[in-house]
Amino acid sequence: QVQLVESGGGLVQAGGSLRLSCAASGIIFSINAMGWYRQAPGKQRELVAIISSGGGTNYADSVKGRFAISRDNTKRTVYLQMNSLKPDDTAVYYCTTDFHNGIPRAWGQGTQVTVSS
Repeated sequence: QVQLVESGGGLVQAGGSLRLSCAASGIIFSINAMGWYRQAPGKQRELVAIISSGGGTNYADSVKGRFAISRDNTKRTVYLQMNSLKPDDTAVYYCTTDFHNGIPRAWGQGTQVTVSS
């Protein structure tokens, strides 16, 4: 059974930074792509960033140049470094994996990120 545990969310002022972490278990971490999604109040869930097993990355246009996804296979952990945060980044952020046809089947419980103006 896949378990994803996120941490690192919180309240930050606009322009600030946060780093989210997600520890994974129940999967062969090194061969799985890992992703971060987010859902803001009243909005649909959206893909923020994804990192392949080989380290290739892809980002939503809204976060390019500000966010960076990385992974440490020895720690079975994926990170999301978020810089220059904006109030529009306020959302619950979810760690995901076990992608099939581009859709993740495993989700963490989510961590709240709130950016004040």
